[in-house]
Amino acid sequence: MNLYPFKLFLLVIAIISCVQINNVCAQTKNLSLEETLRLGLQNNNSVRMNKERIAEANAYLKEAKERRLPNVGISGSYLRLMQPNIDLKIKTSSDTSKPATSSSPSVNEMMYGMANVSLPLFSGFKIQNGIESANELLAATTYDARFEQTKVYANLIAAYLNLYKSKTALALVQEDLKEAEQRVKDFSNMEKNGLLSRNDLLKVQLQQSNIELALLDAQNNWKISNVTMDVLLGLDETTQLQPDSNFYEFKEITLAEKDIEFAAIHQRNDLNAMDYKVKAAKAGINVAKGELYPSLSLTGGYIAANIPGLLTISNAVNYGVGVNYSLSSLWKTGSKVAQAQSKFNEVSISRDMLSDAVRLEAARAYQDYLSSKKKIDVYQKAKEQAEENYRIVKSRHTNSLATTTELLDADVAKLQASLNFSFAKADAFNAYEHLMLAIGGHNMNTETNK
Repeated sequence: MNLYPFKLFLLVIAIISCVQINNVCAQTKNLSLEETLRLGLQNNNSVRMNKERIAEANAYLKEAKERRLPNVGISGSYLRLMQPNIDLKIKTSSDTSKPATSSSPSVNEMMYGMANVSLPLFSGFKIQNGIESANELLAATTYDARFEQTKVYANLIAAYLNLYKSKTALALVQEDLKEAEQRVKDFSNMEKNGLLSRNDLLKVQLQQSNIELALLDAQNNWKISNVTMDVLLGLDETTQLQPDSNFYEFKEITLAEKDIEFAAIHQRNDLNAMDYKVKAAKAGINVAKGELYPSLSLTGGYIAANIPGLLTISNAVNYGVGVNYSLSSLWKTGSKVAQAQSKFNEVSISRDMLSDAVRLEAARAYQDYLSSKKKIDVYQKAKEQAEENYRIVKSRHTNSLATTTELLDADVAKLQASLNFSFAKADAFNAYEHLMLAIGGHNMNTETNK
């Protein structure tokens, strides 16, 4: 039996399967800006870490509040004893000159149990200030998480814009390469027919080679930006992403320049976090000063014991008020208060430094925004001028009124103008998002918000 047709059939099936597998592995995904932000925030480790920090701060606050609850302790023991020698010095007769004697009881085991309850009534305001400090730190952690999330938000937008710019550059260079290849064909025919010099043909061939090199760079940039976005979004690294070319919409900011600084100071989440850290540090001073006061608590207890053959205790209930004061706190507390005061001063200075940095960042972001807005108009006009110049030079070259060098220069200028205009739109969008980050304008409703 001839097995060749069957083997050939299996080979065809295997090839088709491999092609299908490669198509699956190299899948293409249309990616919008909204989906980028959703997937990026969902898979970002920094966002997940901040959620855990908020959970930890909540646990510290709960622990601080639990210090107001009573302390309850239970203890008990069962002991086996060796036979002791017991000599009771108890006088049992009227004759006081002779000690009374009695037989030693048989004691070989002992059991006892105790229960204690203590409810703090006053602790020098340490519990109250501790709760306040923990509550302020929870708020600070929440605002820090919000600020970190807005930074992730801005970074995702920047990565998306980089993906868009690399894809746009690749498309423009590919289009220009097609024109260069057609130009080389046309010039080759003209050179064969004696209508063009060999030198002019070499010039257009050289430009084609340069465009091919530019295409290699554009392809490399596209692959790197694509892999970077795949990693940021938690996608398979072989996924080919197609950014939305119509995402762009220039956004006008409604704030005047004099209001930018005010908005940044009052809306920035990192500044709000520092305000709460200052309050927490101030509460820490009061906690340290609490060592100077006595502590007062309501106490109670129960004792039960049994020594077979000798002693039984039951229903031994006690209650009362306990006072505790450490005299050494008079000379030891000063250093703790000084440490807390230094911590407060340090946090306050850090807050002032951050405030200055925020004001400067907001001013720079606003100027960058205004500049990017003007660049769009300039680059759009330059693009129109470059296209018209190329059309005119190409027409003149066809009529032998312009040199090949002039034609190639006009083509390069047209490509550069197209790239500049496309990039300017993306840069303007990014400048607006950076300005929103600088003034705290992004109010995202997320799980990290209070």
